Amino acid sequence: MKIITPIRLKEMLHDREELALLDLREQGVFAREHQLFACSVPLSHLELKLYDFVPRQNTRIILVDQGPSDKLGLAERGAERLASLGYSNVAIMEGGIEGWRSAGFELFSGVNVLSKVFGEFVEFTYHTPRLTAEELKAKLDAGQKLVILDARPQEEYHRMNIPGAIDSPGAELVYRVHDVVPDPETAVVVNCAGRTRSIIGAQSLINAGIPNPVAALKDGTMGWQLAGFDLEYGQKRQAPIPSSAGLTRAQACAEQVAKRFGVKKINRDTLETWAKERDTRTLYVLDVRLPGEFEAGHLEGARNAPGGQLVQATDEYVAVHNARLVLVDDNEVRAIMTASWLVQMGWTDVYVLVGGIEDGPLVPGPHQSRILGFKEEESVSSMALKAMLDSDEKLAVVDLGTSGEYKDRHIPGAWWGVRSRLASDLSRTPPVDSLVLTSPDGILAHLAVEEVKACRPGPAVHVLNGGTNAWIAAGLPLSEGMERAISEADDVWYKPYEQTDAPYEAMRDYLTWEVGLLEKLERDGDAKFRTFTGP
Repeated sequence: MKIITPIRLKEMLHDREELALLDLREQGVFAREHQLFACSVPLSHLELKLYDFVPRQNTRIILVDQGPSDKLGLAERGAERLASLGYSNVAIMEGGIEGWRSAGFELFSGVNVLSKVFGEFVEFTYHTPRLTAEELKAKLDAGQKLVILDARPQEEYHRMNIPGAIDSPGAELVYRVHDVVPDPETAVVVNCAGRTRSIIGAQSLINAGIPNPVAALKDGTMGWQLAGFDLEYGQKRQAPIPSSAGLTRAQACAEQVAKRFGVKKINRDTLETWAKERDTRTLYVLDVRLPGEFEAGHLEGARNAPGGQLVQATDEYVAVHNARLVLVDDNEVRAIMTASWLVQMGWTDVYVLVGGIEDGPLVPGPHQSRILGFKEEESVSSMALKAMLDSDEKLAVVDLGTSGEYKDRHIPGAWWGVRSRLASDLSRTPPVDSLVLTSPDGILAHLAVEEVKACRPGPAVHVLNGGTNAWIAAGLPLSEGMERAISEADDVWYKPYEQTDAPYEAMRDYLTWEVGLLEKLERDGDAKFRTFTGP
Protein backbone atom coordinates (compact mmCIF):
# COMPACT_ATOMS: atom_id res chain seq x y z
CA MET A 1 0.00 0.00 0.00
CA LYS A 2 1.59 3.26 -1.15
CA ILE A 3 2.08 5.96 1.49
CA ILE A 4 3.05 9.60 0.88
CA THR A 5 3.97 12.28 3.40
CA PRO A 6 2.05 15.55 3.86
CA ILE A 7 5.06 17.40 2.46
CA ARG A 8 4.99 15.28 -0.70
CA LEU A 9 1.23 15.93 -1.07
CA LYS A 10 1.87 19.65 -0.75
CA GLU A 11 4.30 19.38 -3.66
CA MET A 12 1.83 17.38 -5.73
CA LEU A 13 -0.80 20.08 -5.33
CA HIS A 14 1.44 22.37 -7.37
CA ASP A 15 2.81 20.05 -10.09
CA ARG A 16 -0.09 20.63 -12.55
CA GLU A 17 -0.70 16.89 -13.00
CA GLU A 18 -4.13 15.40 -12.45
CA LEU A 19 -4.85 14.72 -8.78
CA ALA A 20 -7.90 13.69 -6.76
CA LEU A 21 -7.65 14.26 -3.00
CA LEU A 22 -10.47 12.28 -1.40
CA ASP A 23 -11.39 12.63 2.27
CA LEU A 24 -13.14 9.41 3.35
CA ARG A 25 -14.60 10.66 6.63
CA GLU A 26 -18.31 11.42 6.96
CA GLN A 27 -19.35 14.88 5.77
CA GLY A 28 -20.10 16.15 9.27
CA VAL A 29 -16.63 15.10 10.45
CA PHE A 30 -15.04 16.52 7.29
CA ALA A 31 -16.72 19.88 7.98
CA ARG A 32 -14.95 20.23 11.31
CA GLU A 33 -11.51 20.42 9.65
CA HIS A 34 -10.11 19.38 6.30
CA GLN A 35 -7.62 20.31 3.59
CA LEU A 36 -8.55 23.10 1.18
CA PHE A 37 -8.46 20.97 -1.99
CA ALA A 38 -10.01 17.82 -0.51
CA CYS A 39 -13.37 16.48 -1.71
CA SER A 40 -15.70 14.86 0.78
CA VAL A 41 -16.31 11.30 -0.44
CA PRO A 42 -17.29 9.26 2.65
CA LEU A 43 -16.21 5.63 2.54
CA SER A 44 -19.80 4.71 3.39
CA HIS A 45 -20.95 6.16 0.05
CA LEU A 46 -17.79 5.62 -2.00
CA GLU A 47 -19.26 3.45 -4.78
CA LEU A 48 -22.18 5.86 -5.24
CA LYS A 49 -19.95 8.86 -5.95
CA LEU A 50 -16.68 7.49 -7.24
CA TYR A 51 -17.26 7.14 -10.98
CA ASP A 52 -18.82 10.59 -11.37
CA PHE A 53 -16.01 12.14 -9.30
CA VAL A 54 -13.06 10.12 -10.65
CA PRO A 55 -14.06 8.45 -13.93
CA ARG A 56 -10.52 7.54 -15.05
CA GLN A 57 -9.20 4.51 -13.17
CA ASN A 58 -5.51 5.39 -13.44
CA THR A 59 -6.00 8.90 -12.05
CA ARG A 60 -3.59 9.78 -9.26
CA ILE A 61 -5.69 9.51 -6.07
CA ILE A 62 -4.67 10.42 -2.53
CA LEU A 63 -6.85 9.19 0.34
CA VAL A 64 -7.16 10.96 3.68
CA ASP A 65 -8.78 10.04 6.98
CA GLN A 66 -8.57 11.40 10.53
CA GLY A 67 -5.27 9.74 11.39
CA PRO A 68 -3.91 7.40 14.07
CA SER A 69 -6.38 8.45 16.78
CA ASP A 70 -9.30 7.11 14.71
CA LYS A 71 -9.37 3.31 14.71
CA LEU A 72 -11.74 3.02 11.72
CA GLY A 73 -8.86 2.72 9.24
CA LEU A 74 -10.87 4.48 6.56
CA ALA A 75 -7.92 5.22 4.26
CA GLU A 76 -6.62 1.65 4.30
CA ARG A 77 -10.09 0.23 3.72
CA GLY A 78 -10.67 2.80 1.00
CA ALA A 79 -7.44 1.86 -0.77
CA GLU A 80 -8.43 -1.81 -0.73
CA ARG A 81 -11.89 -1.02 -2.09
CA LEU A 82 -10.51 1.21 -4.84
CA ALA A 83 -8.09 -1.53 -5.87
CA SER A 84 -10.97 -4.02 -6.05
CA LEU A 85 -12.83 -1.58 -8.32
CA GLY A 86 -9.88 -1.31 -10.72
CA TYR A 87 -8.23 1.92 -9.57
CA SER A 88 -4.49 1.51 -9.95
CA ASN A 89 -2.78 4.73 -8.83
CA VAL A 90 -3.86 5.15 -5.21
CA ALA A 91 -1.87 6.34 -2.20
CA ILE A 92 -2.63 7.17 1.42
CA MET A 93 -1.46 10.36 3.06
CA GLU A 94 0.58 9.48 6.12
CA GLY A 95 -0.95 10.52 9.42
CA GLY A 96 -4.23 11.74 7.96
CA ILE A 97 -5.61 15.08 9.07
CA GLU A 98 -3.57 14.89 12.26
CA GLY A 99 -0.40 14.44 10.20
CA TRP A 100 -1.26 17.42 7.99
CA ARG A 101 -1.71 19.58 11.08
CA SER A 102 1.53 18.32 12.64
CA ALA A 103 3.37 19.28 9.45
CA GLY A 104 2.26 22.86 10.04
CA PHE A 105 -0.24 23.07 7.19
CA GLU A 106 -3.58 24.87 7.23
CA LEU A 107 -6.92 23.17 7.90
CA PHE A 108 -10.34 24.60 7.06
CA SER A 109 -13.77 24.08 8.58
CA GLY A 110 -17.07 24.09 6.70
CA VAL A 111 -17.99 22.76 3.26
CA ASN A 112 -17.42 24.02 -0.31
CA VAL A 113 -14.62 26.08 1.17
CA LEU A 114 -12.64 26.76 -2.01
CA SER A 115 -15.74 28.25 -3.61
CA LYS A 116 -16.65 30.21 -0.48
CA VAL A 117 -13.21 31.77 -0.12
CA PHE A 118 -13.25 32.55 -3.84
CA GLY A 119 -16.40 34.60 -3.29
CA GLU A 120 -14.64 36.60 -0.60
CA PHE A 121 -11.66 37.04 -2.94
CA VAL A 122 -13.95 38.39 -5.67
CA GLU A 123 -15.59 40.93 -3.37
CA PHE A 124 -12.21 42.09 -2.05
CA THR A 125 -10.56 42.22 -5.49
CA TYR A 126 -13.32 43.86 -7.51
CA HIS A 127 -14.96 45.87 -4.71
CA THR A 128 -18.36 44.40 -5.52
CA PRO A 129 -21.02 46.90 -4.38
CA ARG A 130 -23.21 45.73 -1.53
CA LEU A 131 -26.20 46.76 0.52
CA THR A 132 -27.01 45.80 4.09
CA ALA A 133 -30.43 44.40 4.92
CA GLU A 134 -31.31 47.68 6.62
CA GLU A 135 -30.32 49.70 3.55
CA LEU A 136 -32.34 47.46 1.25
CA LYS A 137 -35.40 47.64 3.54
CA ALA A 138 -35.20 51.43 3.56
CA LYS A 139 -35.11 51.54 -0.24
CA LEU A 140 -38.09 49.20 -0.47
CA ASP A 141 -40.06 51.23 2.06
CA ALA A 142 -39.25 54.40 0.13
CA GLY A 143 -40.61 52.87 -3.06
CA GLN A 144 -37.34 53.13 -4.97
CA LYS A 145 -37.11 51.40 -8.32
CA LEU A 146 -35.35 48.11 -7.70
CA VAL A 147 -35.60 44.41 -8.38
CA ILE A 148 -34.32 41.69 -6.04
CA LEU A 149 -32.96 38.62 -7.83
CA ASP A 150 -32.41 35.51 -5.73
CA ALA A 151 -29.42 33.55 -7.08
CA ARG A 152 -30.27 30.25 -5.38
CA PRO A 153 -31.85 27.13 -6.93
CA GLN A 154 -35.63 27.01 -6.89
CA GLU A 155 -35.83 24.52 -3.99
CA GLU A 156 -33.82 26.83 -1.73
CA TYR A 157 -35.80 29.88 -2.85
CA HIS A 158 -39.07 28.01 -2.24
CA ARG A 159 -38.04 27.35 1.36
CA MET A 160 -37.64 31.06 2.15
CA ASN A 161 -37.02 34.29 0.30
CA ILE A 162 -36.89 38.04 0.78
CA PRO A 163 -40.35 39.51 0.07
CA GLY A 164 -40.77 40.32 -3.59
CA ALA A 165 -37.57 38.61 -4.73
CA ILE A 166 -37.57 36.74 -8.04
CA ASP A 167 -35.66 33.49 -8.39
CA SER A 168 -32.86 33.51 -11.00
CA PRO A 169 -30.19 30.97 -10.03
CA GLY A 170 -26.53 31.91 -10.55
CA ALA A 171 -25.70 31.47 -14.23
CA GLU A 172 -29.29 32.38 -15.15
CA LEU A 173 -28.78 36.02 -14.13
CA VAL A 174 -27.11 37.37 -17.26
CA TYR A 175 -29.27 35.05 -19.39
CA ARG A 176 -32.62 36.31 -17.99
CA VAL A 177 -32.03 39.77 -16.52
CA HIS A 178 -32.69 41.81 -19.67
CA ASP A 179 -36.42 41.03 -19.73
CA VAL A 180 -36.82 41.19 -15.95
CA VAL A 181 -35.19 44.62 -15.69
CA PRO A 182 -35.64 46.41 -19.04
CA ASP A 183 -35.33 49.88 -17.47
CA PRO A 184 -31.61 50.75 -17.07
CA GLU A 185 -32.41 53.02 -14.11
CA THR A 186 -33.89 50.20 -12.02
CA ALA A 187 -31.45 49.01 -9.39
CA VAL A 188 -30.71 45.27 -9.17
CA VAL A 189 -29.96 43.61 -5.83
CA VAL A 190 -28.72 40.01 -5.87
CA ASN A 191 -29.09 37.79 -2.82
CA CYS A 192 -28.50 34.22 -1.73
CA ALA A 193 -28.66 32.56 1.68
CA GLY A 194 -25.36 34.08 2.80
CA ARG A 195 -22.58 35.72 0.84
CA THR A 196 -20.98 33.73 -2.00
CA ARG A 197 -23.74 33.55 -4.59
CA SER A 198 -24.79 37.13 -3.83
CA ILE A 199 -21.28 38.36 -4.59
CA ILE A 200 -20.71 36.16 -7.64
CA GLY A 201 -24.17 36.95 -9.00
CA ALA A 202 -23.84 40.70 -8.61
CA GLN A 203 -20.34 40.71 -10.07
CA SER A 204 -21.57 38.58 -13.00
CA LEU A 205 -24.04 41.31 -13.95
CA ILE A 206 -21.36 43.96 -13.54
CA ASN A 207 -18.88 41.95 -15.64
CA ALA A 208 -21.56 41.54 -18.31
CA GLY A 209 -21.87 45.31 -18.54
CA ILE A 210 -25.55 45.77 -17.79
CA PRO A 211 -26.25 49.49 -17.33
CA ASN A 212 -28.29 49.15 -14.13
CA PRO A 213 -26.94 49.92 -10.66
CA VAL A 214 -26.07 46.49 -9.18
CA ALA A 215 -25.32 45.43 -5.62
CA ALA A 216 -25.04 42.23 -3.59
CA LEU A 217 -27.17 41.93 -0.48
CA LYS A 218 -24.68 41.63 2.37
CA ASP A 219 -25.19 38.30 4.17
CA GLY A 220 -28.25 37.35 2.08
CA THR A 221 -31.41 35.96 3.63
CA MET A 222 -29.52 35.23 6.85
CA GLY A 223 -28.56 38.90 7.15
CA TRP A 224 -32.15 39.89 6.40
CA GLN A 225 -33.46 37.55 9.08
CA LEU A 226 -30.84 38.62 11.63
CA ALA A 227 -31.91 42.23 11.04
CA GLY A 228 -35.37 41.27 12.25
CA PHE A 229 -37.17 41.43 8.91
CA ASP A 230 -39.78 38.94 7.73
CA LEU A 231 -39.24 36.38 4.99
CA GLU A 232 -41.67 34.84 2.53
CA TYR A 233 -42.16 31.09 2.36
CA GLY A 234 -43.29 28.72 -0.39
CA GLN A 235 -42.97 31.18 -3.27
CA LYS A 236 -42.45 30.02 -6.87
CA ARG A 237 -41.65 33.24 -8.72
CA GLN A 238 -39.05 32.72 -11.45
CA ALA A 239 -37.36 34.98 -13.95
CA PRO A 240 -38.85 34.06 -17.35
CA ILE A 241 -37.03 32.46 -20.26
CA PRO A 242 -35.63 35.39 -22.26
CA SER A 243 -37.40 36.82 -25.26
CA SER A 244 -35.63 36.93 -28.62
CA ALA A 245 -34.44 40.46 -27.89
CA GLY A 246 -33.41 39.50 -24.34
CA LEU A 247 -31.41 36.54 -25.60
CA THR A 248 -29.63 38.68 -28.18
CA ARG A 249 -28.57 41.11 -25.46
CA ALA A 250 -27.52 38.24 -23.18
CA GLN A 251 -25.36 36.69 -25.89
CA ALA A 252 -23.67 40.01 -26.59
CA CYS A 253 -22.94 40.42 -22.87
CA ALA A 254 -21.59 36.88 -22.62
CA GLU A 255 -19.25 37.36 -25.58
CA GLN A 256 -17.89 40.47 -23.90
CA VAL A 257 -17.21 38.40 -20.78
CA ALA A 258 -15.63 35.59 -22.83
CA LYS A 259 -13.21 38.06 -24.40
CA ARG A 260 -12.24 39.67 -21.10
CA PHE A 261 -11.60 36.44 -19.21
CA GLY A 262 -10.15 34.37 -22.04
CA VAL A 263 -12.91 31.77 -22.15
CA LYS A 264 -11.92 29.04 -24.61
CA LYS A 265 -14.32 27.22 -26.92
CA ILE A 266 -14.23 23.87 -28.69
CA ASN A 267 -16.39 22.29 -31.38
CA ARG A 268 -18.11 18.92 -31.38
CA ASP A 269 -15.26 17.21 -33.24
CA THR A 270 -12.79 18.19 -30.53
CA LEU A 271 -15.16 16.99 -27.81
CA GLU A 272 -15.47 13.62 -29.55
CA THR A 273 -11.68 13.38 -29.82
CA TRP A 274 -11.29 14.11 -26.13
CA ALA A 275 -13.96 11.55 -25.28
CA LYS A 276 -11.75 8.93 -26.97
CA GLU A 277 -8.83 10.04 -24.77
CA ARG A 278 -10.64 9.38 -21.49
CA ASP A 279 -8.06 6.74 -20.53
CA THR A 280 -5.26 9.32 -20.53
CA ARG A 281 -7.00 12.58 -19.55
CA THR A 282 -10.00 13.02 -17.27
CA LEU A 283 -12.93 14.66 -19.03
CA TYR A 284 -15.98 16.17 -17.34
CA VAL A 285 -18.86 17.23 -19.61
CA LEU A 286 -21.06 19.45 -17.45
CA ASP A 287 -24.45 20.75 -18.58
CA VAL A 288 -24.92 24.05 -16.76
CA ARG A 289 -28.62 24.51 -17.49
CA LEU A 290 -31.39 24.08 -14.92
CA PRO A 291 -32.35 20.49 -13.96
CA GLY A 292 -35.66 20.56 -15.83
CA GLU A 293 -33.93 21.58 -19.04
CA PHE A 294 -31.28 18.90 -18.58
CA GLU A 295 -33.90 16.21 -18.05
CA ALA A 296 -35.80 17.32 -21.17
CA GLY A 297 -32.73 16.38 -23.24
CA HIS A 298 -28.96 16.44 -22.84
CA LEU A 299 -25.82 15.13 -24.52
CA GLU A 300 -24.98 11.53 -23.72
CA GLY A 301 -22.32 11.36 -21.02
CA ALA A 302 -23.05 14.84 -19.67
CA ARG A 303 -23.87 15.50 -16.03
CA ASN A 304 -26.08 18.31 -14.79
CA ALA A 305 -24.17 21.00 -12.89
CA PRO A 306 -26.28 24.20 -12.89
CA GLY A 307 -23.81 27.04 -13.42
CA GLY A 308 -24.39 28.92 -10.19
CA GLN A 309 -24.05 25.79 -8.11
CA LEU A 310 -20.96 24.66 -10.02
CA VAL A 311 -19.20 27.86 -8.98
CA GLN A 312 -20.70 27.81 -5.48
CA ALA A 313 -19.82 24.16 -4.78
CA THR A 314 -17.24 23.05 -7.36
CA ASP A 315 -16.05 20.19 -5.16
CA GLU A 316 -19.50 18.57 -5.32
CA TYR A 317 -19.15 18.09 -9.09
CA VAL A 318 -15.44 17.85 -9.87
CA ALA A 319 -12.80 15.98 -7.85
CA VAL A 320 -9.87 15.72 -10.28
CA HIS A 321 -7.78 18.87 -10.30
CA ASN A 322 -6.20 19.77 -13.66
CA ALA A 323 -8.81 17.73 -15.54
CA ARG A 324 -10.57 18.91 -18.71
CA LEU A 325 -13.93 20.59 -18.11
CA VAL A 326 -16.32 21.14 -21.01
CA LEU A 327 -19.38 23.26 -20.21
CA VAL A 328 -22.55 22.86 -22.23
CA ASP A 329 -25.83 24.76 -22.54
CA ASP A 330 -28.13 25.67 -25.46
CA ASN A 331 -26.84 29.10 -26.54
CA GLU A 332 -23.47 29.53 -24.76
CA VAL A 333 -24.58 32.33 -22.39
CA ARG A 334 -24.72 30.29 -19.21
CA ALA A 335 -21.72 28.18 -20.19
CA ILE A 336 -19.59 31.28 -20.85
CA MET A 337 -20.60 32.97 -17.60
CA THR A 338 -19.82 29.81 -15.62
CA ALA A 339 -16.53 29.25 -17.43
CA SER A 340 -15.45 32.83 -16.74
CA TRP A 341 -15.63 32.15 -13.01
CA LEU A 342 -13.88 28.79 -13.17
CA VAL A 343 -11.05 30.47 -15.10
CA GLN A 344 -10.73 33.02 -12.32
CA MET A 345 -10.74 30.20 -9.74
CA GLY A 346 -7.60 28.85 -11.39
CA TRP A 347 -8.95 26.10 -13.66
CA THR A 348 -6.84 26.16 -16.81
CA ASP A 349 -8.55 23.52 -18.98
CA VAL A 350 -12.10 24.89 -19.06
CA TYR A 351 -13.95 25.06 -22.37
CA VAL A 352 -17.37 25.98 -23.72
CA LEU A 353 -18.93 23.74 -26.38
CA VAL A 354 -19.77 25.87 -29.42
CA GLY A 355 -23.49 25.65 -30.11
CA GLY A 356 -24.06 23.54 -27.01
CA ILE A 357 -26.69 20.86 -27.40
CA GLU A 358 -28.06 22.14 -30.73
CA ASP A 359 -26.56 19.35 -32.86
CA GLY A 360 -27.85 16.56 -30.60
CA PRO A 361 -28.60 13.71 -30.38
CA LEU A 362 -30.11 14.19 -26.92
CA VAL A 363 -30.87 11.80 -24.09
CA PRO A 364 -33.92 12.50 -21.88
CA GLY A 365 -34.21 11.99 -18.14
CA PRO A 366 -31.99 12.61 -15.12
CA HIS A 367 -28.35 11.58 -14.97
CA GLN A 368 -27.90 7.93 -14.01
CA SER A 369 -24.78 7.49 -11.92
CA ARG A 370 -22.68 4.43 -12.61
CA ILE A 371 -22.48 2.42 -9.38
CA LEU A 372 -19.18 0.59 -9.24
CA GLY A 373 -19.11 -2.86 -7.67
CA PHE A 374 -22.89 -3.12 -7.45
CA LYS A 375 -24.31 -6.58 -6.90
CA GLU A 376 -28.00 -7.18 -6.35
CA GLU A 377 -28.58 -9.11 -3.15
CA GLU A 378 -31.58 -11.10 -1.96
CA SER A 379 -34.45 -8.73 -1.17
CA VAL A 380 -37.87 -8.63 0.45
CA SER A 381 -40.83 -6.48 -0.58
CA SER A 382 -42.30 -3.75 1.58
CA MET A 383 -45.44 -5.78 2.27
CA ALA A 384 -43.38 -8.84 3.17
CA LEU A 385 -41.28 -6.78 5.57
CA LYS A 386 -44.44 -5.33 7.14
CA ALA A 387 -45.71 -8.87 7.73
CA MET A 388 -42.37 -9.90 9.24
CA LEU A 389 -42.42 -6.90 11.59
CA ASP A 390 -45.99 -7.71 12.65
CA SER A 391 -45.05 -11.33 13.43
CA ASP A 392 -43.04 -12.75 16.29
CA GLU A 393 -39.94 -13.08 14.11
CA LYS A 394 -36.70 -11.87 15.69
CA LEU A 395 -35.88 -9.20 13.14
CA ALA A 396 -33.96 -5.91 12.99
CA VAL A 397 -34.22 -3.31 10.24
CA VAL A 398 -31.07 -1.21 9.77
CA ASP A 399 -31.40 2.07 7.87
CA LEU A 400 -28.20 3.24 6.15
CA GLY A 401 -29.52 6.53 4.78
CA THR A 402 -28.24 9.81 6.18
CA SER A 403 -29.12 10.76 9.72
CA GLY A 404 -31.22 13.62 8.34
CA GLU A 405 -33.23 11.28 6.14
CA TYR A 406 -33.74 8.87 9.02
CA LYS A 407 -34.74 11.65 11.41
CA ASP A 408 -37.35 12.97 9.00
CA ARG A 409 -38.98 9.60 8.35
CA HIS A 410 -38.10 5.95 8.71
CA ILE A 411 -39.64 2.52 9.09
CA PRO A 412 -41.02 2.14 12.64
CA GLY A 413 -38.55 0.30 14.84
CA ALA A 414 -35.66 0.64 12.39
CA TRP A 415 -32.16 1.23 13.69
CA TRP A 416 -29.93 3.83 12.05
CA GLY A 417 -26.22 3.47 11.40
CA VAL A 418 -23.32 4.60 9.22
CA ARG A 419 -22.20 1.90 6.80
CA SER A 420 -18.46 2.44 7.35
CA ARG A 421 -18.89 1.99 11.13
CA LEU A 422 -21.04 -1.15 11.15
CA ALA A 423 -18.16 -3.42 12.22
CA SER A 424 -18.33 -1.82 15.67
CA ASP A 425 -21.79 -0.27 15.79
CA LEU A 426 -23.93 -3.17 14.61
CA SER A 427 -23.29 -4.91 17.95
CA ARG A 428 -25.63 -2.32 19.49
CA THR A 429 -28.62 -3.98 17.85
CA PRO A 430 -30.21 -6.93 19.69
CA PRO A 431 -29.62 -10.58 18.75
CA VAL A 432 -31.89 -11.50 15.83
CA ASP A 433 -32.51 -14.22 13.28
CA SER A 434 -32.83 -11.80 10.36
CA LEU A 435 -31.46 -8.42 9.39
CA VAL A 436 -33.09 -6.28 6.70
CA LEU A 437 -31.02 -3.41 5.35
CA THR A 438 -32.57 -0.34 3.79
CA SER A 439 -31.53 3.02 2.38
CA PRO A 440 -33.56 5.61 0.47
CA ASP A 441 -33.49 3.76 -2.87
CA GLY A 442 -31.98 0.51 -1.62
CA ILE A 443 -28.71 0.77 -3.57
CA LEU A 444 -26.51 1.52 -0.55
CA ALA A 445 -28.17 -1.33 1.32
CA HIS A 446 -27.26 -3.79 -1.45
CA LEU A 447 -23.64 -2.59 -1.34
CA ALA A 448 -23.46 -3.19 2.42
CA VAL A 449 -24.74 -6.78 2.55
CA GLU A 450 -21.37 -8.58 2.38
CA GLU A 451 -19.88 -6.28 5.02
CA VAL A 452 -22.82 -6.92 7.35
CA LYS A 453 -22.49 -10.68 6.89
CA ALA A 454 -18.79 -10.44 7.74
CA CYS A 455 -19.27 -8.46 10.95
CA ARG A 456 -22.52 -10.12 12.05
CA PRO A 457 -22.39 -13.79 11.01
CA GLY A 458 -25.44 -15.83 11.82
CA PRO A 459 -28.54 -13.80 10.93
CA ALA A 460 -29.96 -14.00 7.44
CA VAL A 461 -29.37 -10.66 5.68
CA HIS A 462 -31.79 -9.20 3.15
CA VAL A 463 -32.39 -5.84 1.47
CA LEU A 464 -35.69 -4.00 1.34
CA ASN A 465 -36.60 -4.00 -2.35
CA GLY A 466 -36.70 -0.39 -3.56
CA GLY A 467 -35.54 0.85 -0.17
CA THR A 468 -37.37 3.17 2.17
CA ASN A 469 -38.81 5.04 -0.83
CA ALA A 470 -40.74 1.89 -1.78
CA TRP A 471 -42.05 1.56 1.79
CA ILE A 472 -43.25 5.17 1.66
CA ALA A 473 -44.80 4.70 -1.80
CA ALA A 474 -46.75 1.73 -0.44
CA GLY A 475 -48.37 4.02 2.13
CA LEU A 476 -46.99 2.07 5.09
CA PRO A 477 -46.49 3.63 8.56
CA LEU A 478 -43.55 5.90 9.29
CA SER A 479 -41.76 7.20 12.37
CA GLU A 480 -39.49 10.19 12.91
CA GLY A 481 -36.69 11.15 15.27
CA MET A 482 -33.36 9.58 16.22
CA GLU A 483 -34.56 7.14 18.86
CA ARG A 484 -32.62 4.12 17.53
CA ALA A 485 -29.24 5.46 16.38
CA ILE A 486 -26.36 3.00 16.72
CA SER A 487 -23.80 5.40 15.15
CA GLU A 488 -22.94 8.96 16.07
CA ALA A 489 -25.07 11.31 13.95
CA ASP A 490 -22.14 13.32 12.58
CA ASP A 491 -22.49 12.18 8.99
CA VAL A 492 -24.12 15.35 7.61
CA TRP A 493 -23.23 19.06 7.71
CA TYR A 494 -26.29 21.24 8.29
CA LYS A 495 -26.72 24.78 7.03
CA PRO A 496 -26.96 27.36 9.83
CA TYR A 497 -30.67 27.99 9.27
CA GLU A 498 -31.34 24.22 9.33
CA GLN A 499 -30.03 23.91 12.87
CA THR A 500 -32.64 23.58 15.60
CA ASP A 501 -30.37 24.70 18.45
CA ALA A 502 -29.64 28.46 18.45
CA PRO A 503 -30.05 29.03 14.68
CA TYR A 504 -29.48 32.79 14.95
CA GLU A 505 -26.18 32.24 16.72
CA ALA A 506 -25.26 29.65 14.07
CA MET A 507 -26.04 32.17 11.31
CA ARG A 508 -23.84 34.84 12.89
CA ASP A 509 -21.01 32.36 13.37
CA TYR A 510 -21.30 31.19 9.77
CA LEU A 511 -21.18 34.71 8.32
CA THR A 512 -18.18 35.55 10.49
CA TRP A 513 -16.51 32.34 9.28
CA GLU A 514 -17.01 33.27 5.63
CA VAL A 515 -15.46 36.72 6.07
CA GLY A 516 -12.45 35.21 7.85
CA LEU A 517 -11.60 32.75 5.07
CA LEU A 518 -9.34 35.12 3.13
CA GLU A 519 -6.80 35.28 5.95
CA LYS A 520 -6.63 31.48 6.11
CA LEU A 521 -6.31 31.32 2.32
CA GLU A 522 -3.20 33.49 2.43
CA ARG A 523 -1.62 31.26 5.08
CA ASP A 524 -2.44 28.10 3.11
CA GLY A 525 -0.92 29.31 -0.15
CA ASP A 526 -2.26 26.55 -2.45
CA ALA A 527 -5.08 28.34 -4.30
CA LYS A 528 -4.14 30.18 -7.49
CA PHE A 529 -7.02 32.58 -8.07
CA ARG A 530 -6.59 34.88 -11.07
CA THR A 531 -7.27 38.60 -11.22
CA PHE A 532 -8.33 40.30 -14.46
CA THR A 533 -8.21 44.05 -14.98
CA GLY A 534 -10.12 46.23 -17.41
CA PRO A 535 -13.75 46.18 -18.55
